Amino acid sequence: MISEKETTSLSKFLSLVLRHQPEAINIKLDEQGWVAVDELLLKAAAHGKAITLEILNHIVETNAKKRFAFDDARQKIRASQGHSVEVELGYEAQIPPDVLYHGTGSQSIEAILQTGLEKRSRQHVHLSNDLETAVKVGQRHGKPVVLTVAAGEMHRLGHKFYLSENKVWLTDFVPIDFIGKYSS
Repeated sequence: MISEKETTSLSKFLSLVLRHQPEAINIKLDEQGWVAVDELLLKAAAHGKAITLEILNHIVETNAKKRFAFDDARQKIRASQGHSVEVELGYEAQIPPDVLYHGTGSQSIEAILQTGLEKRSRQHVHLSNDLETAVKVGQRHGKPVVLTVAAGEMHRLGHKFYLSENKVWLTDFVPIDFIGKYSS
């Protein structure tokens, strides 16, 4: 099989082409973000990425964040969430837990507390069900800060929440009034 370093590198490549820049290898995602596995492998190879079906299966199965999913027939693949390209993932609105968490870097707190949590270039704001995940996400952005989101209250007031295949909670926007700062 391939090394952990190679797996990470190929996973980042797949995130790029399945979430943000499919045109980088001349693939076209369908309206739900799917692309044929055969096409992905062929186009990746044409751009110097030697990914076999066995390697692709390994990446999908071992990715700790479950970023990628196959369709039921395992003929298509897509990113589970986090797209900056327009796709309709087909998730149904769900009732969220009363509190969800958002991890960010300390340098972003001032802006968030002025404008709320915005999706920016992504399709949704990403929230986690647990503190540990939020801390890990925050660490990717510098000194981590975890915000609480009163998701249950938001839902009761008409805000929609979706749960991705990899258990990330998604919403369009979190107004300031529903944001708190976690303290242990």
